[in-house]
Amino acid sequence: MKAMSMLATFVLFAGGSISYFQYQRPVQLSGTGQHYITVDEVVWKHARPDLGDLRLYAGQTEIPYALVTERGSQQRQRTQVQVLQQSTVAGKTHFLIDMSAVAEYDHVNLELATKNFVAHARVEGGDNLHGKQWASLGDSIIYDLSKENLVGNSMLRLPRATYKYLRVSLDGPVKPTDVLGANSEMAEDQPALWRDVSSAPKQEQDGKDTVLTFDVAEYVPVERVIFAVDATQPNFQRRIDIQNERGGWISSGEISRMHMVRGGQKVDSEDQDVAFSSSEQKTIKIVIHNADDPPLKLTGARLQQLERRVYFDASAQGQPTLYYGDEKLEQPVYDYAKLFLRDKIPVPAQLGPEVSNTAYTGRPDDRPWSERHPLVLWIAIIAAVLTLGGVALRSMRGATA
Repeated sequence: MKAMSMLATFVLFAGGSISYFQYQRPVQLSGTGQHYITVDEVVWKHARPDLGDLRLYAGQTEIPYALVTERGSQQRQRTQVQVLQQSTVAGKTHFLIDMSAVAEYDHVNLELATKNFVAHARVEGGDNLHGKQWASLGDSIIYDLSKENLVGNSMLRLPRATYKYLRVSLDGPVKPTDVLGANSEMAEDQPALWRDVSSAPKQEQDGKDTVLTFDVAEYVPVERVIFAVDATQPNFQRRIDIQNERGGWISSGEISRMHMVRGGQKVDSEDQDVAFSSSEQKTIKIVIHNADDPPLKLTGARLQQLERRVYFDASAQGQPTLYYGDEKLEQPVYDYAKLFLRDKIPVPAQLGPEVSNTAYTGRPDDRPWSERHPLVLWIAIIAAVLTLGGVALRSMRGATA
């Protein structure tokens, strides 16, 4: 019974309820399927810094979601490719692989029926199936050691290639009929997604230093500064200091441009952003140390943060509403987030204007009784002291009588 009471108390004070959220925003959808919301400055201002109090509801039904910081990633997609014209030529097994379904690749996995073997594979690439000239893509050793309870390897490792066809010859016991198929993987880079979190800065010179002052919306995290330097600016390398409004140090870094020829080789390098981490700063100063060089020919500078996206599946349940503004709410734990897979092209959903939640009542006061009624407590303490004092005084008088 005691355990049940404690569980009920935890659910009451840590669980969610629409009446506990101070703010809400309507979510405008475009059909069904996977959608996402981009967290903006309005949400940052009134939500918890960890965004753990965000909730989506369609009516009274809670919608699970996945909160993703868009840092960028690499995803691999395995594709089955067709094997053609398996045959024997001069005692070797020859076959072609149609790679047209894979835009770019660096290996191919063969599906072989042969067991307990070691073979040498030679691979060539070409775009014309009937062409006479094929490019050499290297050699690989493939094997199966299952008789010795050891692992096998049937991967053809290649330099990164885009040829439509591969021509493979195997020197070993693999028969043409044992070449059952092949597959390859294409790595797809998902770039980091950045959004601007500041307007144009105020720029001024402080001696030899260039100082950029940015105004930042309240409670908005900032994660990098990116510069735009005029194309006519010659090569440079400048140290950067990042400071708060009072000149306190936040971070440092360098920006540079190098276009030159050294040892007969051309060197091209541009590095014009500096990563850092800052939150709850309304003003950020960027100091470019020019030393004895002229100031850089800046054409712009921006503060940015990685996008935070709330992914969810839109259904026919109705238009969802985003709620937030509950300091004591536990972070959600959804199967949707644990098993989340981003669609190829998720649909952006638009957030409407923020309004106060008309159903807001706040959470029940979970403070101890003594903290909720300090006046009553002090009256009781004073009454007890007076009573004890009276008793003591009467005892003293009785003793002297």
